[in-house]
Amino acid sequence: MVNGAELASEVARRSREAREIISSYIHKTPLEESATFSKMSNSRVYLKYENLQKTGAFKVRGALYKVYKIKDEYRGVVAASAGNHAQGVAYAGKIFGLKTVIVMPESASISKIEATKSYGAEVVLAGRVYDETLQVAKKIAEERGYALIHAFDDLDVMAGQGTIAYELLEQLDSFDVVVAPIGGGGLISGLASVLHAEAPEVKIYGVEPAAAPKTLKSLEEGRPIFIEPRPTIADGLVVKKIGSLTFEIIKTLVSGVVLVEEDELAHSIYLLLERGKVLAEGAGAASLAAMIHGKLPIAGNTSIGIISGGNIDLTHIYRIILRGLSKAGRLAKISGYVPDAPGQLKTILEVIASHRGNVIGIFHDRTSQALPAWNALVSITFEVPGRETIARILSELKERGYEFWLSD
Repeated sequence: MVNGAELASEVARRSREAREIISSYIHKTPLEESATFSKMSNSRVYLKYENLQKTGAFKVRGALYKVYKIKDEYRGVVAASAGNHAQGVAYAGKIFGLKTVIVMPESASISKIEATKSYGAEVVLAGRVYDETLQVAKKIAEERGYALIHAFDDLDVMAGQGTIAYELLEQLDSFDVVVAPIGGGGLISGLASVLHAEAPEVKIYGVEPAAAPKTLKSLEEGRPIFIEPRPTIADGLVVKKIGSLTFEIIKTLVSGVVLVEEDELAHSIYLLLERGKVLAEGAGAASLAAMIHGKLPIAGNTSIGIISGGNIDLTHIYRIILRGLSKAGRLAKISGYVPDAPGQLKTILEVIASHRGNVIGIFHDRTSQALPAWNALVSITFEVPGRETIARILSELKERGYEFWLSD
């Protein structure tokens, strides 16, 4: 039977070597304290910005070390990935002169596909989620005689990810908690292994989307089990089953695993943009989401959240910003029935403008059978300084005889 403590010890040993091997090919990413997020979590919060890493995510660490280890045995490498491991392996293949084939899910974002190709990789689209994609990657590796670089369930890959922990220990004299996202478990297993060896008093917590709770369910069952994930903005954390090796390390060394909801992930991406001036993808924001939404027992502690990646599709950013502004009360959409006569809309817009509202969209509906006679349904989207302003605008419109309400 595989022993989690023995696996962790081996990962920590390899991680010391990995650090020396990959250091000249990666960035030592910043670790910065955040007053805003510290206040929100009642903890002294530091964020480790792996979204600023080469290829935009931590995955390049494990990929570089693994490809280095096998570079003299194979002509090429194959990997299955939703995006970040793909780019990491493609970059590593380019560095060490190996051909790379990356199998990505059919749902992979265009930005991640193009980024992977930019490193010289051949991209194959197959499967809906990582687990299905992996089966295709295994077949290609066998047919071509290439090495398969697993995204997480590999001791060398874990060791590469564990090099983050050495940086943390250099960048901060002492800390109590490290929070990391869990996809297949490679990142948190590497972190936990090194910290257990170097700073055993530090607690490690894992975070995964409520839409893909494979680790939490597996821990409850006492063994890795398959789940059926739902769509999530944290697409980099979606696998049907956690790794067998990573499961043993997590079970042995990780203090707890918590779930975050889609709104919490989106809110955290928005806050990182607005307050931290930092771009994170859904998986990258998961740690912060758990920290600021009360999911973890970190009050009074010095806590580090791993912002694991920043490779987010630009179309997602637009929707997240709009959603964040709406939640913060700085973007509103109101609807109401307005007499279909000259001057009516002008009066309504003047009310909005008098409260410093900036109109960004207007929609008219004159065809609905539900409309009162000689009226139009008007929906107006506008920016405002805050939520109180929206209430004042609705109140003044009512005083002037217009019945408007907040709408989606």
